[in-house]
Amino acid sequence: MAETAAQPGTGTAGPLPKGFRGAEQGWPELHRIPHPPRRLPLLGDVLGVDRRTPLQDSMRIAGQLGPIFRRKAFGNEFVFVWGAGLAADMADESRFAKHVGLGVANLRPVAGDGLFTAYNHEPNWQLAHDVLAPGFSREAMEGYHAMMLAVAGRLTDHWDRELAAGRWVDVPGDMTKLTLETIARTGFGHDFGSFERDLPHPFVTSMVGTLTYAQRLNSVPGPLAPLMLRQASRRNAADIDHLNRTVDELVAERRRTGRGEGDLLDRMLETCHPRTGERLSAENVRRQVITFLVAGHETTSGALSFALHYLALHPEIAAAAAAEVDRVWGDTPAPGYDQVARLRYVRRVLDESLRLWPTAPAFAREARADTVLAGRYPMRRGAWALVLTPMLHRDPEVWGPDAESFDPDRFEAKAARGRAPHTFKPFGTGARACIGRQFALHEATLVLGLLLRRYDLGADPDYRLRVTERLTLMPEGLRLRLDRRHPARTPDTAPAAAAPDASASAGGGCPVHGTAD
Repeated sequence: MAETAAQPGTGTAGPLPKGFRGAEQGWPELHRIPHPPRRLPLLGDVLGVDRRTPLQDSMRIAGQLGPIFRRKAFGNEFVFVWGAGLAADMADESRFAKHVGLGVANLRPVAGDGLFTAYNHEPNWQLAHDVLAPGFSREAMEGYHAMMLAVAGRLTDHWDRELAAGRWVDVPGDMTKLTLETIARTGFGHDFGSFERDLPHPFVTSMVGTLTYAQRLNSVPGPLAPLMLRQASRRNAADIDHLNRTVDELVAERRRTGRGEGDLLDRMLETCHPRTGERLSAENVRRQVITFLVAGHETTSGALSFALHYLALHPEIAAAAAAEVDRVWGDTPAPGYDQVARLRYVRRVLDESLRLWPTAPAFAREARADTVLAGRYPMRRGAWALVLTPMLHRDPEVWGPDAESFDPDRFEAKAARGRAPHTFKPFGTGARACIGRQFALHEATLVLGLLLRRYDLGADPDYRLRVTERLTLMPEGLRLRLDRRHPARTPDTAPAAAAPDASASAGGGCPVHGTAD
């Protein structure tokens, strides 16, 4: 289906430009939007930036230029938005839709028209969404819970061994193992054996390679990419081949052995669309499996890692969260599905971590028709902007002057109800928001509860948060010291989990100051 767009100033249908659409093509009054000083001819706004940290560079520039700004690199110009009012306007589904561009479009050689990387006009997005959405219903989630517990048990067995040996734990590495095994087992009945390996599973290595390459493509001039990234391009092709082979073997195994347990792979292979009767093609099944294996574990592992970092930095918050686990779960060895949702303070810890470092840290939106953003900035149909989620989550007009500090009480029910809509967007927005967000939240809350019940977390006093960017975000080099907690008290004797004093939790700021819809 061919894409169409309004001709400038008319709103009538016409062809959109092929390929990348620069800001000058879609923003008639681009000169009103500020850009960094010292712009260089041909190169653009490249002074003082690092190709390894484009998101954090954009955050720093956002703090200098305000809630809407533009950047130019090698002839390509982009508009960035982070002010709460502007972002809320772009969340209007009647006027804006998801834009697949920047690093997301760079993933299409491996994920194609999968749920995350599909263009809006591609029919397989709606087909796959309608077929797979029941796989994230409450009934389905309850079915996944026991497998989540089993994988978490492999993590705690591993951490028990590290504790007994007097070793610190590799948090990002172990959270990656945990979340890969969780999505692989619950979604596809597969075991990668991650906790039995000293090195990351080759699937993870290839996945990180493709994400890193997609990010690098944004940091070099397009015409020079084949020359400058020749070796990286060969590695990326090999990584894509490995991802494809792994998934093809996984699907072939399921076809040989017959039905699984009604998991996501069963739905992909056997379920027809409820209205049209269509099925996913074999090629699209491969793309959806890759999408879920990559997106289903990469972002959740980052969210858990950041949460554990902040819990270790704030022992008073960790103690309050652990007390809630003791009170709600008591001595039950395996908490039930409904008991996870009752960990309201633990969930607030997770939400506050996602506020400061949403692991899918940006989403792009494009105008469905000629419009005016927030009544001030004209946009032609097809014009797009990137919403910087970490900056939206730090807007002082929403989050206060202490927006850089870690305080889970921001998500206390009364405080959350008092905030305007569209100010907290860790999972994107609208129809193309993350389909697996409830899966991720249940898994992460369960795992945090299990770890807080079992261990006291010790931070390295010399560690300063460094954030690795590969389209998603992850704390780099984070290691924690473990101590075994005393056995949890029963609900009859455990005190109510009191939230830490706001003045205490506001003191620890994020050490770093400066794209998944």
